[in-house]
Amino acid sequence: MNHPSELKYASTHEWVRIEGDLVVTGISDHAQDALGDLVYVETPEVGQQITAGQQAGVVESVKTASDIHAPVSGTVVEINANLEDDPDFVNDDPYGKGWIYKIKPDNMADVEQLLSNTAYEAGL
Repeated sequence: MNHPSELKYASTHEWVRIEGDLVVTGISDHAQDALGDLVYVETPEVGQQITAGQQAGVVESVKTASDIHAPVSGTVVEINANLEDDPDFVNDDPYGKGWIYKIKPDNMADVEQLLSNTAYEAGL
């Protein structure tokens, strides 16, 4: 599995990358592999206030559906609209084209509470 060391991870299989004052998030390589081929990604709404650990969306595959949880609390400022037509971006490139949404976090320090790639992999 590919879990880049520059990212942080939630135990619920979401990843986080800091871009300026925003947090970009998606699901990990492990999660997309376990789900199989994705057929639908439900994103949160732009402007939606989300709380860390709470459901922020859903990914559906040919096998199952799984909740996406917010890795940090904040406001959704952008969604990856490309996933509406091409949810397979999450399977093909989970850390690049497969990002799901961007958050303006209430507290950027919350990112530091997430797992390193080694701690995430140890829990798999």
